[in-house]
Parts: sequence; structure tokens; C-alpha cells
Amino acid sequence: MAPPQLPGADFRHHTLVVLVENKAGVLARVSSLFARRGYNIYSLAVAPTDDERFSRITIVVDVESASLEQITKQLFKLVNVVKISELDPRDAVERELMLATVRADATGRGQVIELVGLFDGRIVDVGHDELTVSLDGEPGRLDDLEDLLRPFGITELQRTGRVALPKLERLAPNLRPVRRGA
Repeated sequence: MAPPQLPGADFRHHTLVVLVENKAGVLARVSSLFARRGYNIYSLAVAPTDDERFSRITIVVDVESASLEQITKQLFKLVNVVKISELDPRDAVERELMLATVRADATGRGQVIELVGLFDGRIVDVGHDELTVSLDGEPGRLDDLEDLLRPFGITELQRTGRVALPKLERLAPNLRPVRRGA
């Protein structure tokens, strides 16, 4: 029996967070490993961490192209890989940024602005017949806005790819019992 799916969750895609040494050529070696082995990268984002010696690469992989175990074994063979973690979407905070330029003539401009506002997005550039909108949030939320903007006509679209961190612990710290009366 398959695990229950959460809205917006895609269990074919898995998020790997790869901590690597922050050195020239590391990203090229990681991406060429995927290309050589025929693994499909659905999304990739990379940036330095709070420790300048390391970078964090967030890779969303298509597990239909290879087993997750095989992918992690191949990544660990790379010299500059320090640590690999898989993040379950149910236990992670995931975010992405989308910029989209949408046709918005005089008759449709108000509708596009209202729609973007409903998603707490922003209008970041205005032209005579187009608007460029920005939205950051959970990937499924970006998918929803993109789908709703399509009928207006998306002329350009760019998404950053997913970034993710584990959710924080939500259990209350151990509390001392209070004694009543004496």
C-alpha cells in the first residue's frame, strides 16, 4: 500500500541536501556525475553556508531515473562531499522563488494584480502590456499561481529551484513538576 500523499507532495521526487567544500569546480563535478549516470535533476540550488568553507547544494532528484541509494553512493565517492541528508517534504521547510512576466493589457491588468495579491506576491516591474510578478513560498503554491496566470499568457518564467531545511523540533522542553500545597 502506498503512503498517503499530502497536497503538493510528490513522492517520485526526493530532496537531497549535500554539504560540500566551497571550492571551484565542485558544482561542476556534482552535476557531471548526474549527467554521466543519466540521473535526472528536477531542481538544483547552491549557495555558501554560514561557514565559508562549505556550500549547501539542494538537489531534487527524480528517483525514477535511478535509486536514491545509488545516487547517494555515487555522490559520496566525490572527494569534496562532506555530508548528504535526505529531507522528507513532511519534515522540511521548502521554499522557491518565481519571477514571471505576464501579458496584462488594460482589460486584464486588474485581474492579474488581484490574483498576485491573493497569493501575497508582488508586482516587481510594469510595462505597457505586461507585468513581471514575484512570488516566494512553497513549490506547490508557486505551481498554483503559475497555473492561474497561464490563461493571461506567460511570456517569460524563471524559478530558482527548491531550497530546504529540516523543520525545527516542536516538543516542549522537559518541565519540572509543580508540587501542590504542603
